[in-house]
Amino acid sequence: MKLLIVDDEELTRVGVISSINWQSIGIDEVLQADDGMNGLEMARMHKPDIILCDVRMPRLDGIQMLEQMETILPDVVPVFMSGYSDKEYLKAAIKLKAVNYIEKPLDPLEIQDAVIEARDLCLERKRTRHNESIHSMENASRLALLLTQPYAQAKENIDQLLAELSLSISPSTSFTAIVLKTETEEELPINEAGAMYMSVREFLKTFHIDCIFAEKRVQYMVYFLFGPAPGPAARKSIEEFFCKLYSRYSRFCIAAGDTLTGISKAYQSYTSAVILLQNSFFFPAGTFLSPFHEAPSAWNKPELPAHPEHELLTLLTAKDQEGTTLFLDKLMEYFGRNQNILPNQAKDLYYKLFRSLEEAARQLKLTLSDKQENLIDALEKIFSFGELHQKLVRKTEAFFQAVDNTAEENSTIFMIKDYISQKYMNETLSVKDISDHVFLSTSYVCTFFKNETGQTLNQYLTEFRMEKAKQLLSDPRYKIADISSQVGYSDGNYFGKSFKKYTGFSPSEYREKMG
Repeated sequence: MKLLIVDDEELTRVGVISSINWQSIGIDEVLQADDGMNGLEMARMHKPDIILCDVRMPRLDGIQMLEQMETILPDVVPVFMSGYSDKEYLKAAIKLKAVNYIEKPLDPLEIQDAVIEARDLCLERKRTRHNESIHSMENASRLALLLTQPYAQAKENIDQLLAELSLSISPSTSFTAIVLKTETEEELPINEAGAMYMSVREFLKTFHIDCIFAEKRVQYMVYFLFGPAPGPAARKSIEEFFCKLYSRYSRFCIAAGDTLTGISKAYQSYTSAVILLQNSFFFPAGTFLSPFHEAPSAWNKPELPAHPEHELLTLLTAKDQEGTTLFLDKLMEYFGRNQNILPNQAKDLYYKLFRSLEEAARQLKLTLSDKQENLIDALEKIFSFGELHQKLVRKTEAFFQAVDNTAEENSTIFMIKDYISQKYMNETLSVKDISDHVFLSTSYVCTFFKNETGQTLNQYLTEFRMEKAKQLLSDPRYKIADISSQVGYSDGNYFGKSFKKYTGFSPSEYREKMG
């Protein structure tokens, strides 16, 4: 808690400060000012909880200072000091809810008792204000959720909450819904959500606008702004503020609905924001979309073939890298200029394109990756179209890299490598298992593989396991002890020695180096 001492006599201020152990009575910071004008300025800057002030001072006396201070610090608790027994001053002090009135010469024990009394009153006021704030915020949140339903359906409950909340809403009040989507799957702590909401309300005061807020299905935050309709400059400032406020999330998108008059139209503003938010999938993360957003022109929009997945499969199996790049560029341009496609339609098409890539790899006997990935789950988690497209681009680049690396590879070598990529996590995997898989003798397989690749089978298997271990170590979610068993080593110590021999680092050193 902060206490401000305002007195025009320096000796009095110094004496009061030095005569009391402030920390022991819960005062963390003691400030001082030499008259009422400076006291008012200090109060504006530092927002003290308790004011210990002289009554008579030059420029602005204590009573006048507290009267002006009531508008900026309504909960401050005053304690007056005076060497004059003036009844009029006492009456004014009582009117200003002074907790005590101490006569000079000052007694440190009397000051301490008065400050303790002021502290207790201040804490009680803070608790009351905090409880009222939480109750008010909960009601505002309930109201915001009700406004996401058709007005006729929720009117009775809306009217009931409006009667409880002190909100300036009239038939001419404008409403604008703002809906945010974040990548988080965890609900914000109530104190953090509340702090963000209060910062929005504070910012909007500049435009004489208020708001209510609610979280909806964890990933969505809904704000209803109400007051005078914001002009173009105000809209721009509000957009910039929201983007900055939510920049703590690496990926988020925001959409504002139409600005409409009357609380009965709030639901329409919300639905228009939700429709825009769906469209945000085709924009970069961090984009703020509003009804005034200019969509890219549909002029000269590229056309896609009836079955893009078939065209991609043809290009890939023909090993046409240039044609594939042109196809992907056309795909990106098509979705960038077409505002009438739903995110799920794009994801459905890209799911087919990923399957075409897998099919082309199978036909050409290419090993792209052993990483087991549920494609449907992976696509569901993708936040934006740009991210989705880049995933396909990276996969096709890996495809053509594999084409280059295995252009002349013998089909038996492909079968051996493919088998290892599927079985490397089995500790018991042996040369005999591999030779049985390709229907050749153990000695012939070893000689043949060494002649074709320049490596022994055991060298290749160890190298494959170590590369997989490196991939897993780059992800902090996996424990080192678990990684060893995932790459075919039941003995963690032996895995550690093998890894250090291969990379020059122990697994923990490698992870630290990667971090």
